[in-house]
Amino acid sequence: MISLLKYATTLIIMLFATSLEAQELKGSYSGNLEIQGMEMELVFNFTPTDNGYTATLDVPAQGASGFELDSVVLQDKVVTINSAKLQMTYKGEFENGSIKGTYNQMGKEYPLNLEKTVKKKPGNTALPSTTAELEKLEALETGNYKYSVEDYFKTPEAYSFQLSPDGKYIAYMKRRDSGERDIYIKETDTQKETLLKKQREDLIRGFYWSTKDRILYLQDKGGDENYHVYGVDVSGENDSDLTPFDGVRVNIIATLKEDEEHVIVQMNKDNPRQEEPYRLNINTGEVTKLYTVEEGDAPVAAYDFDRKGNLRAITRVVDGVNTELLYKIDGEFQRVKLTEFGDSFGISSFNTNSENPDDAYVVSNLEGDKTEIQLYDLKKNKKIKTVFSNDTFDVSGISLSRKRDYEIDYFRYTGEKTVIVPVSDTYKKIHARLKKEFGEKQFFTVGKTDDETQYMVLVNGDKIIGEYYLFDVEKDEVKLLYKLLPQLKSEDMASMTPISFKSRDGLNIHGYITLPNDYKNGQKVPLIVNPHGGPQGIRDNWGFNPEAQLFASRGYATLHVNFRVSGGYGKEFLKAGFGEIGRKAMDDVEDGIDYVINQGWVDKDKVAIYGGSHGGYAVLRGMTKTPEKYACGVDYVGVSNLNTFMETIPPYWEKYREILYKIWYNPNIPEEKEIMDEISPALHVEKIKKPLFVVQGANDPRVNIDEADQIVESLRKRGVEVPYMVKYDEGHGFGKEENRLDLYKAMMGFFAEHLKDENLKPVKG
Repeated sequence: MISLLKYATTLIIMLFATSLEAQELKGSYSGNLEIQGMEMELVFNFTPTDNGYTATLDVPAQGASGFELDSVVLQDKVVTINSAKLQMTYKGEFENGSIKGTYNQMGKEYPLNLEKTVKKKPGNTALPSTTAELEKLEALETGNYKYSVEDYFKTPEAYSFQLSPDGKYIAYMKRRDSGERDIYIKETDTQKETLLKKQREDLIRGFYWSTKDRILYLQDKGGDENYHVYGVDVSGENDSDLTPFDGVRVNIIATLKEDEEHVIVQMNKDNPRQEEPYRLNINTGEVTKLYTVEEGDAPVAAYDFDRKGNLRAITRVVDGVNTELLYKIDGEFQRVKLTEFGDSFGISSFNTNSENPDDAYVVSNLEGDKTEIQLYDLKKNKKIKTVFSNDTFDVSGISLSRKRDYEIDYFRYTGEKTVIVPVSDTYKKIHARLKKEFGEKQFFTVGKTDDETQYMVLVNGDKIIGEYYLFDVEKDEVKLLYKLLPQLKSEDMASMTPISFKSRDGLNIHGYITLPNDYKNGQKVPLIVNPHGGPQGIRDNWGFNPEAQLFASRGYATLHVNFRVSGGYGKEFLKAGFGEIGRKAMDDVEDGIDYVINQGWVDKDKVAIYGGSHGGYAVLRGMTKTPEKYACGVDYVGVSNLNTFMETIPPYWEKYREILYKIWYNPNIPEEKEIMDEISPALHVEKIKKPLFVVQGANDPRVNIDEADQIVESLRKRGVEVPYMVKYDEGHGFGKEENRLDLYKAMMGFFAEHLKDENLKPVKG
């Protein structure tokens, strides 16, 4: 499918205020731009106000809606629209409910005629269940429980604590009673709290301290993942959109302690399919492009900058699936490594304390199965030494001390649990002091002041979602800042236990089982198996999982399986899943179910499958591959048809298309196209024998709403009742609290109906 938003938002952002009569412009007007042989539909939605009009822009093909627009003037039936930000002008003749005109930007003209239309929501709006139907589903959960869904999933009263570079403030997100989350700052000495940034319609997706006086934060529109970078001073002043480019996806990729006026961002402003790096002034929004991917060049997957903001290396995708690392030598980028897909070689950080400017810490698995951290001379293309490795798990985490000339403080890796390995004498003392404070609890330093006299510490575990502490090194004082979700008492929470088992073809598979807190030996409880998303390179970890805890509180066990293609277990395990999604990777999930059944923990007749994204696909695939195994399933933003999924990937994924084909399947190869058809659940809905609940965000740019519509419509045609929840202000997963609560309440009603019923019946049809 042609990605219309990629052109629309780099061409058009308009705000309409007009002298046209209100009744004539009220409602929606639609038109198509033809660009490079492709048509792009734009829908403008006008609302009369006392002073004129407000309007928004929709791009239906992307499921994107609600872009705020600017100003327009009508004189002698000629509509003139200007946008200084986009350097554009539109002129058209308004008559009889239509506008016929020409759009001009930077010397290029496009015909654009607008006609009165009816605004459409993404997808088939006749399919979603009504509010009343979903409330009826929710009401099926009738148990009397100590903790409510809100206790597990409402936004914490405060969270995401970050220490300012000088230690004067702590910034955090704080929840309103109505569920919105705002940015607050608190003075560490006086404890004076100040509202810094109030959330409006769109969520604040994240923030960080750029300097001691200024915070940057990210927002998108309705979950479309086209993030903008905003900045606000600690005084609340100078609050502005620093990247006002709608339809452009912006990410911060480097902070510059040596140049506090700037950060490095990447965005697909000039090419919707390629992110390019820019130096962004955090006060004025001025951007300077640092590298251009020329037409015909291999797409760039990553950029590496040193601490002064110099671009030192780039990683490009070549031949569709392999990567090459180019390092700047004598002013020119030269290839250092050509890496086969599945192998890895990447720069973690440059070794600033070395006299050799070409020294870097790299993460590599080229010499073995597991990734390790090496000290490497990039100019000589030669390993100096291995600085850290593990025989069983991949290693990638390294922390350096800027104050102590970038000395290594510790290494970090994820095994059955997360492991911290102190290195420097200074950090060994810090770690020992915190170990004395927190004992066997899992703890991490997650922030520090520039002078490294104060550390932010996060304590968590399988029964503790998170506790934030401030450790003052000079005072040798550990002070509690905040406990997330303090209403959840650890003694009531369930344990997450690591497990391992052999797959049917002999692979060693790792995972976790969470049994209800009051579980007694010999019980056989209902099971919810929860395959993770991704799927490649992602894995489930030990720790507090609010879903598993909610399920446990209702008497259900939860199984997490790190099936082949999951990350962290070496490249051979990763590669074993290539071309096996929905096949051997699904076998691993099934083998995990059989393992916990054989342990005597669960009732084999009461197994549900639930997951999001790839996990949602696994739900649908499981219910068509081995329908007898499951009592019911919940598909959350999951792929249903591999063919249509491949056709609707967002433009910024385009450079990874061949990699996507490598991990999944290539529709251009007949044998693989046959497999895609075989394992696409939407093409085999007649095999679904048990109840299914489908959940989707309407603006999802990764898994288009058509993926959910297909499966629902096909089942409904067979007379099957399928509860279908769609949220029109969400994307790939629900970010808003009210939507998240609706999801879990309905899900628990669905599970109560189909896992607590002693007389499970197959779906009719």
